[in-house]
Amino acid sequence: MKNVELIPVPALSLNPSLLPLFSYLVPAGFPSPASDHLEGLFDLNRLLLRHPDATYLLRVSGESMAGAEIHTGDLLAVDKHMEADHNHIVVAVVHGECTVKRLVREGQKWWLKPENPAYQPYEITDTDELRIWGVVTHVVHELIPGKLTALVQSLD
Repeated sequence: MKNVELIPVPALSLNPSLLPLFSYLVPAGFPSPASDHLEGLFDLNRLLLRHPDATYLLRVSGESMAGAEIHTGDLLAVDKHMEADHNHIVVAVVHGECTVKRLVREGQKWWLKPENPAYQPYEITDTDELRIWGVVTHVVHELIPGKLTALVQSLD
């Protein structure tokens, strides 16, 4: 990713955004709004922001992580407080360039691996040339184009 845009999460007290959460498991379709399946209200901030003071949003450019369902235009919730470990998807800076890749350990070697066979993995040999900016905890992927793109563009 060459064009990186960090979108900071404001240091305000986050007001909960409560949505109905149904206990009914749906293979495909919409849950019945019957009250006997209503578990309660759920705050999406609790899910997306484990560490609100250490979380930022990042807009994706490129298709190197398409196999992980991360595509151009998606927003990533990135937690700077979490320690990166094997198999985590991370935001890293390598030789001054920002990238999103899967962190993989194979024996004694560590790699930044894309989730697209058109891209090459990067073996981490010089830790002075690598900085982990955080662990990707969630992907916001828009299924009906428009709202997310418009929101992000309004921040530009």
